[in-house]
Amino acid sequence: MAPPLPGPFAHLAPLLDRYGYLAVGALIFLEDFGIPVPGEAVLIAASVYAGAGRLDVWAVAAIAVVAAVAGDNIGYLLGRTGGRALVRRYGRFVFLNEARFATAEGFFRRHGAVVVMIARFVDVLRQLNGLVAGTIGMEWRRFLAFNLAGALLWAGTWTAVGYLAGANLTAIYRELVRYQAYLLVAVLVLAAAAAARHMVRRRRA
Repeated sequence: MAPPLPGPFAHLAPLLDRYGYLAVGALIFLEDFGIPVPGEAVLIAASVYAGAGRLDVWAVAAIAVVAAVAGDNIGYLLGRTGGRALVRRYGRFVFLNEARFATAEGFFRRHGAVVVMIARFVDVLRQLNGLVAGTIGMEWRRFLAFNLAGALLWAGTWTAVGYLAGANLTAIYRELVRYQAYLLVAVLVLAAAAAARHMVRRRRA
């Protein structure tokens, strides 16, 4: 018997009951190239099922990584070939306006490839990750490397949270979302410090 999903995850139970791993892969894939569907939520809900023995936790994590990377690369391709014109023409259908896109684009330009890795933990940035990277012309191999690292970290984190939290998931999830902005700032500060240190060393050399 499937375990009850807590709070905001309960509406995903019928999808997981009927489609299982397919629901996990499909929703994460769609979310990661800009479609507003609950990709992260279904990953966490599936991990709760895995904790109760309904799904395999390693399969859930692996599918999440593959779907996330595939979705972001579709977004990257769309950004590289269509870019801003695509957002102007079709953005309204997925609640994406030019102002929202410009904000994400500016964020990527200021902070570089490291944002590709940590953007997955932040709503809006997660959905626009590949699209923005492609639009600003980020080199694909660099994008892929940081994107894969982010997918592994993101899938591992939320799979572990859902798998171990069980009935306490709602409270834990709310606290983690509450502090995700602070996490983003902390990572950016560390990345900037590492870049500055590297530049100082190069100048000395």
